[in-house]
Amino acid sequence: MIMPGRILLWLSSQLYGAAVAVRNCLYDCGLFRSHSFSLPVICIGNITVGGTGKTPHVIWLAERLSSVLQVAVLSRGYLRKSRGFREVTPTDTTTDAGDEPLLMARSLPRARVFVDRDRVHGIRKIMAEEPPAGGVILDDGFQHRAVKAGMNILLTDWNRLMTRDRLLPLGRLRESIRGMRRADIIIVTKVPPEATATEMDAVKRELKAGAGQSIYFTTLTYGNPVPLFPETPPQTLTPESSVLMVTGIANPAPMASYLSTLCKRVTPLSFPDHHRYNESDTSKIKSAFEAMEGDRKIVITTAKDAVRLKEIAIIAVHLAEVTHVLPVTVQFIENEEEFLNKIYHYAGKDH
Repeated sequence: MIMPGRILLWLSSQLYGAAVAVRNCLYDCGLFRSHSFSLPVICIGNITVGGTGKTPHVIWLAERLSSVLQVAVLSRGYLRKSRGFREVTPTDTTTDAGDEPLLMARSLPRARVFVDRDRVHGIRKIMAEEPPAGGVILDDGFQHRAVKAGMNILLTDWNRLMTRDRLLPLGRLRESIRGMRRADIIIVTKVPPEATATEMDAVKRELKAGAGQSIYFTTLTYGNPVPLFPETPPQTLTPESSVLMVTGIANPAPMASYLSTLCKRVTPLSFPDHHRYNESDTSKIKSAFEAMEGDRKIVITTAKDAVRLKEIAIIAVHLAEVTHVLPVTVQFIENEEEFLNKIYHYAGKDH
């Protein structure tokens, strides 16, 4: 029996898809203007709502490009309270900049990070900055059609390929998978370590890359836990550790899977993506931590959550002492040099 609620979701997704298709058509035929720029603009985005590992990929690429040119990263600054164009500095708060731009600013000492909801205006302002930028990485701008990026990199999660998803609100697609055609490069992210070459070939066939498109595969590599507060001694994860995994991200499953390979007891405590933590949340964390068994108890969170957690005025001392951040970075499964050569060639730089 088909539920009435499911029918309403399907109808809503059809209406949403039609509206997005009309908008894209207006850009494609030139009735809505897309702006090009004289400096390289690389867009890293997705057509799903969160969970593809976009921020680690932006940081990874910005780090490498910064060795050959002055990189500017431009983000919308989701959930920030400030308005308009501004540069993000490591001393800002999430209220000023949003959590992801602030994490980028603290992770990229050689790049400059900016926020502006109007990406065209933001790029123009960046071009007027001193020292001049040699290239712009547009964070989450794939649907921002007003900017005609010179290179579009589209991310899709191995665990939820965009080809297997549905349009909002029935699924998590922001637009039809026909939007894949605008991508120059497609990266399948969060590939599990046990994935075989045969499985990756099957994914390539499913994605059906068009002429001129390339497909790459990446995984997330986790480092050793780092104390949330620098004055706290670091702890090492062992099979005897009891982990409280605190996350406010779209898809914490890969992190939970990784921690489960190191420790027998992992207790997830999940909050919504971009969740702004408050003192009530720390009480929940404290209660969950104290309810766990074992002598080697530790709280593990993500780097994105860490920038928000550190802004809470009151965290119990015994909780602060055991809260650690799990660093994560991107690693290409294969053909990393080929990918970088494409990027450097577009940016007009030799590798």
